[in-house]
Amino acid sequence: MKKKRVTILLWALAFILTLALAVYQRLTGPTHPLAGSESVKGKVISYRLLRSFTEFQSLPVKIQAPAEVTAWLSYKRYKTSDEWTEVAMKRQGEYLAGEIPGQPAAGKVEYTIRLQWGEEDILLNRGRSIVARFKGETPTWLLITHVVFMFLGILFAVRAGLETLRKDGNYARLAIWTLGFVFIGGLVLGPFVQKYAFGSWWTGVPFGTDLTDNKTLIAFIAWAAALFLKKMSKWWILAAAVLMIAVYLIPHSIMGSELDYQSGKMKNKFEQRGT
Repeated sequence: MKKKRVTILLWALAFILTLALAVYQRLTGPTHPLAGSESVKGKVISYRLLRSFTEFQSLPVKIQAPAEVTAWLSYKRYKTSDEWTEVAMKRQGEYLAGEIPGQPAAGKVEYTIRLQWGEEDILLNRGRSIVARFKGETPTWLLITHVVFMFLGILFAVRAGLETLRKDGNYARLAIWTLGFVFIGGLVLGPFVQKYAFGSWWTGVPFGTDLTDNKTLIAFIAWAAALFLKKMSKWWILAAAVLMIAVYLIPHSIMGSELDYQSGKMKNKFEQRGT
């Protein structure tokens, strides 16, 4: 009975740690909406600015502001010498709204919002540009399945690592499940998601620098190696689990696909550099 309680406790702990990592990934990635609020003359201006949107569709930009406020939206293509385009945002009830022309998949735009209240000018987000990336539409079922398998991968990885701390822990089976989930979620379903979103099956090593693809590959190799070496020492399983957690602490979509507007090609693919 005591052993069963310990098993339940370890699963609960693994689930909590996995959920925390998933939330961290969701909130820290560069494509997560930028939400915030700022106080102007004692009144609150709130916003939730998108940093990811569907290719070729106009990106909506909306803020909640008092009736006394007017606003201008400025934007240009990211990392280009384009001139900034500035347009007046239109009043829609308690909101001010504007939009930015859609871009091809992996294309990025940067934008700022300038507020005016009487003679006072204010730049939202402390004047820092917001960068948004466009992507192709991915079937919902595929995206959900991919996310579920990756979630299960980290859950079983953490659980396998915790199991090594038990004197008679049965970590081998958990490690096999971990490797399977990472393989299916990251190396099978992941490329399909990447293909729908940005037109390429794989942009990690050896074809490019996409950090998300490379993180997946590192995690898979680590667990394959841990399974091979587990008879030598169970601490290889624990090391793989720690590495998996470290991988998930790196924000999602860092160094991801990005369109080079000058060449019309992806910046993160080795074979397209310098061409």
